[in-house]
Amino acid sequence: MSPEHQAAARAAESAARRSYGKLVALLASRTRDIAGAEDALAEAFATALADWPRGGVPANPEAWLLTVARRRLIDVTRRRVQEERTTAQLLLLSDEAVDPARYELPDVRLGLLFACAHPAIDAAVRAPLMLQAVLGFDAATIASAFLVAPATMGQRLVRAKRRIREAGIALHVPAIDELQGRLDAVLDAIYAAYAEGWLNADGTDERRRNLAEEALWLGRLVAALLPGEPEALGLLALMLYTGARRLARRRDAGQDYVPLAEQDPRCWDAAQIDEAEALLQQAGRAGRPGRFQLEAAVQSAHSVRRRGEALDWHAIEQLYAALAALTASPVVAVNHAVALAQTHGVDAALVEIDALLGDDRLAGYQPYWAARAELLARSARRAEAPAAYQRAIGLERDPAVRRFLQRRSEETSAPDWPGAERKA
Repeated sequence: MSPEHQAAARAAESAARRSYGKLVALLASRTRDIAGAEDALAEAFATALADWPRGGVPANPEAWLLTVARRRLIDVTRRRVQEERTTAQLLLLSDEAVDPARYELPDVRLGLLFACAHPAIDAAVRAPLMLQAVLGFDAATIASAFLVAPATMGQRLVRAKRRIREAGIALHVPAIDELQGRLDAVLDAIYAAYAEGWLNADGTDERRRNLAEEALWLGRLVAALLPGEPEALGLLALMLYTGARRLARRRDAGQDYVPLAEQDPRCWDAAQIDEAEALLQQAGRAGRPGRFQLEAAVQSAHSVRRRGEALDWHAIEQLYAALAALTASPVVAVNHAVALAQTHGVDAALVEIDALLGDDRLAGYQPYWAARAELLARSARRAEAPAAYQRAIGLERDPAVRRFLQRRSEETSAPDWPGAERKA
C-alpha cells in the first residue's frame, strides 16, 4: 500500500471512529432505517479509501463521509420511489433535512439511544442495538460483552433494525414521561461501551480510548437530562470511580498490569473520586437503590484506601450479595465469591465458584477463570490451579494481563509459596 493510501486509510478510519454514531444518527433520524444508514456509511468509507489517495484527505472528513453516504441513501430511495410511487422518503433526505449544522450532537445521539430502547423492540436487544448503531461495535464484540454467541447476536440486531424501520419508530428523545421505561437499556449500553474502552488500560488503542471517553460524555448527558434519576447518577459515579484509577493500572511504561489490590492510591485521580462520591450521595438521597448505585458503592468502598483506611470486606461482600439478588448476573456472582473469600474463607468462596462452573455464559469469561485459579491456589485443591490459570491466560487479549497471570501461575505453583496459608 502506497504512503498516500496509508494516509487516506488512517484518516478515514479516524473519522469513522470519532463520528460513527453521529453520522448514523443524522442519516437515520428521518428515514428511521438504521441498517440503511449503516450500509450507506460503509459505502462512503469504501469510497473514501478509493478517492482520498488521488485527491487528498478533505479538510472536514466527517462532512465528506456524511455527504457521500447521504447521496447513496438518495440513490437507493430514488429506486424505491420508482417502485412505490412516493417521494416522501426523498424529501426527508434533502440537504436541509440532514444538514449537520441544524443539529446539536447530544440531541441526535440521545435520540437514537432512546429510540433503540423503544418498547416495540425486544428488551434483550435494546442495549446491543445501541452499541452497534450509536457506537459502532461489531456483532462479535457485542456478543462477547453480553455472553451470547456472535451468530445469535447478529440475528437479533438485524431483526431489531427491521422492526424500527417497519414500525416507523421515531429517532428522537421521547417525552419525559416515556423516558423511565427506556432508561435502563440506555444506561446498560453506555456502561457496556465504557467497559470495552476500560479494557484499554495503557491508552494505546485509540478506538477503545475513544469509547471510554464517549461513554463518559454520554453518561454526563443522560445525568444532566434526568438529574433526579438516581441510576443515571449512579452510572456516572461508577465510571468516574473506575476512570480515576486508569493511570494506576500500569507501570513500567505500560508493560506491567497492576491489579486493584496492588495499586498505589496516590496515583488515583482524587478530583474524579470526589465528584463520584458527591454523585453517589446525591443518588442515595432519592431512596431508590439500583444496580449502578450498588456497583458505585463497591468502588466507593475500595476508594477509602486513598485515606489510608482498611477495606471493609464485610460491606463489600454484602453489596455484591445485594447486586446478585437484584441482577442474577453470573459476573456479579464471581465478584461476590472473591469478596466472600475475605469474609468467610477460601472454601466458602470455592463453593460459590464451583456452582458457576456449568454456566455456559462464563465459559469464555477470563475473570471467572482467573478468580477460580487464585482461589484454588489458596486452598487444599492447589493442584487444580495451573489448569485454571492456563484457561484464563488463553482467554485474555491484553499481553500485559497475560504476563501478570503467567507470573501468578508460576508463583502459586512454587513449592514454598505461602499463599495457601492466607485468606484470598
